[in-house]
Amino acid sequence: METKLKQALQELYRDDMLTFFARHPEYFTEALELAVGDENPFCWRAASLIFGCMEQNDPRIREYVPEFIRILPEKRSGHQRELLKILDRMEISEQLEGVLFDHCVNIWEKITGIPSVRYYAIKTIIGMASKYPELSKEVFFLTGEHYMETLSPGIRKAILRMLKTPV
Repeated sequence: METKLKQALQELYRDDMLTFFARHPEYFTEALELAVGDENPFCWRAASLIFGCMEQNDPRIREYVPEFIRILPEKRSGHQRELLKILDRMEISEQLEGVLFDHCVNIWEKITGIPSVRYYAIKTIIGMASKYPELSKEVFFLTGEHYMETLSPGIRKAILRMLKTPV
């Protein structure tokens, strides 16, 4: 059964979806359920919509954080990217940070993967390394030429900037 939210996700451009969502906040829970699901193209579009309207450490999303992390390796690249963007804005418990770190390393190490997904994975890794300095050697290894050579010049530059910027 197609809901109004699914119809909007399928028919509207991003700005129009955000406008629709702003007018209909009652669909937020449905969007979260779609975002953790497998129904393409709704799952990644719902995650993108959530990212577009969420606040930093949004309380409406908190209970979904463990599920977002759990499903991350199972999802397609575009969906992974949107989930990583959401998780970047959320506070993650220490227990879940380890799992998220491992998932991000696995995503990053796939050098033939989509660069934008890899970018958000390394961004998460670098963010955790700034919080836990003992990870800095791993970050150094993970940002070696082998992992960076398949990236576009723009993404490489953005990553190098992150490495130079103290958090």
